[in-house]
Amino acid sequence: MSYTVFGRPGCGFCEQAKRLLEQKELPFRYVDIHAEGISQADLEKTIGKPVKTVPQIFNGREYIGGYTDLAASFES
Repeated sequence: MSYTVFGRPGCGFCEQAKRLLEQKELPFRYVDIHAEGISQADLEKTIGKPVKTVPQIFNGREYIGGYTDLAASFES
């Protein structure tokens, strides 16, 4: 399954998420929400709950959460 990381330029946690996935040698796609014109409302609609921060990460269609949630998913 491939991960999708929705993030924005200059976001430290977005960079950490990408680095972690690269270290784990897992396939992922990074989506720059500004370049793609994705709004906060668009992300909320996709996730199904309010969104305050990025990154927002999916594994396939499964919503993971943010960077902390991603890192925790590898620890368990």
